[in-house]
Amino acid sequence: MTTQPDHSPQPLRLAVIVGSVRDGRFGPTVATWFAAQAAAHADLTVELIDLLAYPLPLVMPEPGNTPFPEAARVRDALGARLASADAFVIVTPEYNHTVPAALKNTIDWFFDEWAAKPVGFVSYGGMGGGLRAVEHLRNVFAELHAVSVRESLSFHNAWDRFDGEYPRDAEEVEGATKTMLNRLVWWGTALRAARRARPFER
Repeated sequence: MTTQPDHSPQPLRLAVIVGSVRDGRFGPTVATWFAAQAAAHADLTVELIDLLAYPLPLVMPEPGNTPFPEAARVRDALGARLASADAFVIVTPEYNHTVPAALKNTIDWFFDEWAAKPVGFVSYGGMGGGLRAVEHLRNVFAELHAVSVRESLSFHNAWDRFDGEYPRDAEEVEGATKTMLNRLVWWGTALRAARRARPFER
């Protein structure tokens, strides 16, 4: 009996990034729930990255210069995790109609790690649900040659939408989540193959 080779694709590595570092933040609740949903997808392996654990300074060295040792350690540790990912989901609130400063600073510290990879967004907040932050992030990631997927999740009045660790309307939200994850898998698979065939160049 001849055994057929296994041509099933390797699961995509999805990094779910908690974009808020403020005291009392709600981000970990949303991110942990979303990461569990993503982990149930057969085509994904999931890693949760909390930016609170990676405090990069606002002072950024000129290209070619080495940052001070602690900043270099943080940059290298986070950079390795970002580089190993095939796709990203950014979990973000909206501060003053835009992106949290720590998230934007983190994005700006890197380039190659984001390039030619898909990015999805899960936002939360009050009446706006963090949507204005997402609109700004789409422009930022386009500049970094990342591909943002059209579908996103938004939790308006998020503190009332969750019952402990889970959304009150879980069935409806899980359907939208699966749609976004399927889109990330499509783009992630296509872009991973493209990067392997021809590495992305600036």
